Amino acid sequence: MRILTATLCLTLVLLLGSAGVSWGAEFLLFDGKKFLGCLSCSKYGSGSICNKYGSYGSKYNSDSIWNKYGSYGSKYSSQSPWNKYSSSGPKLVDRNGGYYGRFSINVYSGFSGSRNLKEIYENVDGDLDEVRNLFCR
Repeated sequence: MRILTATLCLTLVLLLGSAGVSWGAEFLLFDGKKFLGCLSCSKYGSGSICNKYGSYGSKYNSDSIWNKYGSYGSKYSSQSPWNKYSSSGPKLVDRNGGYYGRFSINVYSGFSGSRNLKEIYENVDGDLDEVRNLFCR
């Protein structure tokens, strides 16, 4: 398990790099005009998807990608990054409006890191707490 976890963490580091992402930039998730959180901000920031006590990182917030019962976290919702068939997951953009595809495990979403994200999701059997823990290390 330790080797698998280390491999997954390395994959996460490469995930955004493979998407042409500059590490100094902030990447944001949006559904239309609705803000769903910051992907690359400090894990303690109020807008971060990694702040499990904040609105966007809480597994209890209905608008969080980590809430498996909410519109953005359910693997059955067309708005969720965890629905492998949906092409309408959250948009991944930078602060300048640059578009990087849909943050999704759907490999046809336009996000070059989708295959890696899907692998991580499947390796932890869709456990969003575990995906968040690995992603937010």
